[in-house]
Amino acid sequence: MVKVDVIYTGDLHCNAEHGPSQSKISTDAPTDNKGKGEAFSPTDLVATALATCMSTTMGIKAQELGVDLRGMTVSVHKEMSKDAPRRIVALPSEVHIPLPADSPHREVLEQTALNCPVHKSLPEEIDRPTKFFWEG
Repeated sequence: MVKVDVIYTGDLHCNAEHGPSQSKISTDAPTDNKGKGEAFSPTDLVATALATCMSTTMGIKAQELGVDLRGMTVSVHKEMSKDAPRRIVALPSEVHIPLPADSPHREVLEQTALNCPVHKSLPEEIDRPTKFFWEG
């Protein structure tokens, strides 16, 4: 279990501390929801979690396979609902992998990304199309 402590500092800002490491992040409401957009919004962190989870789990699998994914990039675009209640409706992503398209590890690495814990934790109603680009 991991504990995260959050303090609301006012003006729609929060500071969060990761218990095990004492690492800190700050959030702000987005500009389209009464904030100044001065930091990640809470829903931005969901998109960030998806991108970093795919990257991390692929990195773990790549290590097991003896493959180097250094330089891989993942981009996620967060799309919010136009109607109430306000919510994330889509998180389309692109994964750029520094390996050739004919890599024997292609299928296992793509499936690893699509089955990362964040992917599996998001509800089905959030559309999550993922495109993979093999660029080695």
